Amino acid sequence: MTYLVYSEDRELAFQLLGKARELADKTGSSVAAIVVGESQEYVKQGADKALKADLGEFNVETVKEALLEAVKMTEPSVIMIGATKRGKEVAPRVAAALGVGCMTECSSVDLGEDGKIIVERLTYGGSTVAKETSTSTTTVITVPSRSFEKLEPKERTGEIIELTFEAVKPRVKVLKRREKPRSSVDLESAPVIISAGRGFKTQEDLKILDELAEVLGAQISCTRPISADLGWMDQWVGISGKKVKPSLYVACGISGTIQHVAGIRDSQIIVSINNDESAGIHGLSDYSIVGDLYEVIPALAKALKEAS
Repeated sequence: MTYLVYSEDRELAFQLLGKARELADKTGSSVAAIVVGESQEYVKQGADKALKADLGEFNVETVKEALLEAVKMTEPSVIMIGATKRGKEVAPRVAAALGVGCMTECSSVDLGEDGKIIVERLTYGGSTVAKETSTSTTTVITVPSRSFEKLEPKERTGEIIELTFEAVKPRVKVLKRREKPRSSVDLESAPVIISAGRGFKTQEDLKILDELAEVLGAQISCTRPISADLGWMDQWVGISGKKVKPSLYVACGISGTIQHVAGIRDSQIIVSINNDESAGIHGLSDYSIVGDLYEVIPALAKALKEAS
C-alpha cells in the first residue's frame, strides 16, 4: 500500500504527510508526495518519495495530469488531497479519471481491521458525523486544514524524483487579477476566540468586545449573517467559513445553528452569552450565561481585569 499526498498549501501538505506517515507505519507501507517548493522538506516531514513537478501557475487540468502521472509511478491505494478551494477542484477530476471513489472533507482517516480506509466526515449541515468505508482499490480523500498535526521534521532518507507529465493548455483565459484584501486575523490558529452573532443590534456595538478580547488575548470573529449578510466583519466561523478549534471559544449573542456549530465543535471549552435560555448554543456550551450581552460582556471584562 502506498499513500500519495498533494496540496498546493505546503503547511496542509505537511499535515497530510503526518497522517499518511502514521498510517503507513502501521502496515509497513510507503508515502509519496508531490512537491511544492523544497523537496528535502517533504522527506523530513515523512515522505519516502518526493515527486518534483513543475506545475507553474495553477491550472486544474495540469495538476490533474501531474497527479495521474504520480499515480502511475506510485500505484497508491490512498490519494490524500488538501481540501482547499483548489484541492476541491482537483480531487473529483482525479477520481473521475481513475474511476474510483472520492470522500470529501474528512476530519478523521484510519484503517479498519480488514485494512480498508475508514473516514469520518460531517453531513447534514454539520449536525451528524458519518463514518464511511472505501470499497475502491484506490480512494481519493480530501482533508481540511488542521485536521491532523504535522510531524516534527527530522533527517530521513528519501528518494527525490522528477515527475514529468504533459502540461495542459488552460481552457479558461485569465484577463485580469486583483489581489483580494487579506485579514490580519488568523482564526484557524487562534487559541482564544470571541464571536459575535445576531444578538448585536448595530456594527458600532461590536466595540464592546474589544475590552474582553484584550483581557483574554482573543481574536474577534462572528457568525455568517454578521459577515456575509451585513458586511460588518471580514470572515466568519461556521461550516461555510472558518473551522476553528481554540482552547476557549466565547459565543456572544449566537443562537447556535448547526451550520455555526460545525465550525466550532472541536473547541476545547465553549462559553455562551445569550438572553434566550432556550437557544441551542447553551446545549453545546460548557458554561452558559443567560443574560443581556450588553450588560454581561462589560461586566465580565471588568471582573476578569480585576482578577488578573
